[in-house]
Amino acid sequence: MTENYLVYGATGGIGGAVCRRLAAEGHALHLVARDAARLQALADELGATCTAVDVLQPGAFAKVADAAGSTLSGLAYAIGSIHLKPFARLTAEEFERDFRLNASGAALAVQAALPALRAAATRSSVVLFSSVAAGSGFPMHASIGMAKAAVKGLVRALAAELAPAVRINAIAPSLTDTPLAQGIVGNPRMRESIAAMHPLARLGTADDVAAMAAFLLSAQTDWITGQVFGVDGGRGVVAGK
Repeated sequence: MTENYLVYGATGGIGGAVCRRLAAEGHALHLVARDAARLQALADELGATCTAVDVLQPGAFAKVADAAGSTLSGLAYAIGSIHLKPFARLTAEEFERDFRLNASGAALAVQAALPALRAAATRSSVVLFSSVAAGSGFPMHASIGMAKAAVKGLVRALAAELAPAVRINAIAPSLTDTPLAQGIVGNPRMRESIAAMHPLARLGTADDVAAMAAFLLSAQTDWITGQVFGVDGGRGVVAGK
């Protein structure tokens, strides 16, 4: 049976990898991203439908919900930011933008899609994205760490409120080698230094994270909800060498 999935952040590194995994499994997709040209190219490649929106703009989530259809088997909100800045220099606007993009955006995406998620023939699934920085203290991560920690709280609250019709879990990656992270990993010496901080001695890839996302969206995890899974090379729980 074909299942329908809604993926926000489809043109990003992790979002794109999630889309390709779901498409390879034969599922129908509705893709969401800001860049209309790149989004349409990906939709054409995967045989998907799409909506180009900026989720920070009013009405974005309602527009997506209208376009995505009346029934959804799952939703992945793979929109985020890597905003690193000394705490003393962060502005109110930067705190607000990071929170809206990473935390309240995830909540509003699920809220808008909820009727379609509840209409699924079998239990639907939602995957959100936190960060290793939500559980481990890193310098210059005050704004993004706070926003990603809120995702964990959101997952726990919604897992309680939306059960049994909807499962909701999150993934907490460490730094992954994606276009979003090129400002950090594009420097060879910095890349090597950060990789060495992980017990598994490498950076993550988009597909490392997407594999877990596709698994959590599938019926194989029908007895899992309210969890935050570290896909982080061990950095969140094991001391590096």
